[in-house]
Amino acid sequence: MRRIHRLLALILIFLFAASPAFALPQLRVVGSWSNLTPYLNLEEPFWTKKLPEALGGKAEVIMTSLGQVNLSGAAVLRAMDQSLFDVVHTVADYVVSDCPELAGLDLPALAPDIETARKVVEVYRPVLEKTLEECFNAKLLTIMPYPAQVLFSNEKIGSLEDLKGKKIRASGWTTAEFIEALGATGVNLAFSEVPQSLQRGVVDGAVTGSLSGFNAGWGEVAKYLYPLPIGGWDYIIGVMRMDTWKELSPEEQQTLTSLIEKELEVPGWNATDQETQLGIACLTGQGECPGKTPAALELIPVAPGDLELARKILVERVLPAWAQKAGPEAVARWESTVGAVTGLKAK
Repeated sequence: MRRIHRLLALILIFLFAASPAFALPQLRVVGSWSNLTPYLNLEEPFWTKKLPEALGGKAEVIMTSLGQVNLSGAAVLRAMDQSLFDVVHTVADYVVSDCPELAGLDLPALAPDIETARKVVEVYRPVLEKTLEECFNAKLLTIMPYPAQVLFSNEKIGSLEDLKGKKIRASGWTTAEFIEALGATGVNLAFSEVPQSLQRGVVDGAVTGSLSGFNAGWGEVAKYLYPLPIGGWDYIIGVMRMDTWKELSPEEQQTLTSLIEKELEVPGWNATDQETQLGIACLTGQGECPGKTPAALELIPVAPGDLELARKILVERVLPAWAQKAGPEAVARWESTVGAVTGLKAK
């Protein structure tokens, strides 16, 4: 009997030694919008289930979302730097006013397809890592795209030029710059404020991801859908407070990084193209919309020449405006990375 007791004691000692305590027993995490699929399908399961399981239950996660903390723009990242949170997922476009170099990731019409978007993110990632640390004392953990950012409208248009004189909601200032180059007015509204604004006529249209807009009820208050991705991809960046990151051992940092890539970033990218098409189907009733009641927006075919027009506006209006705000050093970094894979220069 004593042998058995000694053997059990040795096994327990071995198990304890093989599973050291996680450096951060509690993590305070802010996810993105809680009614949209990146939060529901990826962020919330990762932080509240998959990570604690991978750590053997050694970390408690307190999870909330952008809507619940009710901090607009870059305020949520500043709050993280002040130790209120450890991890934040937010839309990069929301914080570019505080850190203009971030806007170089997702300029309108920069990446017209998912393959180009992947290349842009890959080459620009080192720049983003350095920029986020300098601006917000943050460690970049992940970058995931929402579905392609398309136009919801209550006014029927035949082409982008028909937006002249209209009021259009844009999530970031670069998209607003693009819209204003068309003779429209770019309106800055929080995502959650858009359905009511469309319903009341505060704006004539708004730009967001197709499935994101459907899940948030935009299909109930808009009439038309123009599927040209004029708003880019609206990337969600996941960041950790740098002081929190440095509390982790190198092994813990590697474990967290690998798990995030496998369980968050890769699935997020894989779902994006499919969700773009699913959103269009659910908004228009043209195609399958599993488990949901589709809306009845009229799908407007993309006008011939609008892709070329969008690219022209990017080169002649948006890129120069961004270059002026970001500064020459940021422009040089952008041209050697994003510019190299897109064939563009920021004048």
